[in-house]
Amino acid sequence: MRLKNVPYLVGGGGALLVFAIPLLWALFRSVRPNDVIVAAPDSATFFHLTWANFQALIEGPGNLLRAVGNSLVVALSTAVLTAVLATLAGYGFARFRFRTAPLLFALVVVSMMIPFQAILTPLYLQLNVMRLTDSLFGLVLFYTTVNLPFGVFVMRNSFSSVPVELEDSAHVDGCGTLRMIGSVLRPLVTPGAATVALYAFLAAWTEFLGALTFLTKDELYTLPVALVNVQAGAYGEVNFGSLVAGSVIAMVPCIVLYVGLQRFYVTGLASGAVKG
Repeated sequence: MRLKNVPYLVGGGGALLVFAIPLLWALFRSVRPNDVIVAAPDSATFFHLTWANFQALIEGPGNLLRAVGNSLVVALSTAVLTAVLATLAGYGFARFRFRTAPLLFALVVVSMMIPFQAILTPLYLQLNVMRLTDSLFGLVLFYTTVNLPFGVFVMRNSFSSVPVELEDSAHVDGCGTLRMIGSVLRPLVTPGAATVALYAFLAAWTEFLGALTFLTKDELYTLPVALVNVQAGAYGEVNFGSLVAGSVIAMVPCIVLYVGLQRFYVTGLASGAVKG
């Protein structure tokens, strides 16, 4: 091993520990009883491990499995819808030339700076008029609206990095626009689309305030809202065992997706950062 590689290995190892130790510690605490978690450290009970926290979440009145299913439906639908709309809009901004294009794209970029909490009330009123409150579909539309500006920004720059000559050749061969996007350009912009989908999925999976605002029925609660309802014990006491176990369940899809799409995510962010 070369001496000049030592700083990189040390830095990489340190970064790994910074991110891995909290995850491992959360996993370890999730299999410990709540009374052991809140008690003073004791060597006699430190390694007292049990699956009671997960069993209580699954079999408890909160019906956590249904909440996990609701979150999966909402997050996956948001990811797919955001990726499709962002791809089409990004292609339009990158290839079509019209007078108001710079202004419209500037509005898209500016909307990324507005937190959704600032427009939560008008969004709620609009969804209420459309009778989409207390609806997973309405929640999907809300999350898609919030995440779409970032998706359009990434996909516009992804398409801008693709040579126009590829499209000209496809048009000469009689390829339509939609077919060209799906067959010719899709392999080249897959990293950007994967980045948009992953970003939208993680945002929808972990979001709490919007779900709490738009949903009032227990059977429609997503995982973050359900965890708030099941974490409380008697007399306002927080059940840290159930809370940590629920957090571990919530982490699993995020870790699996990020590890599986990591190479696309890094490439997509790089392609969306600058215009080619």
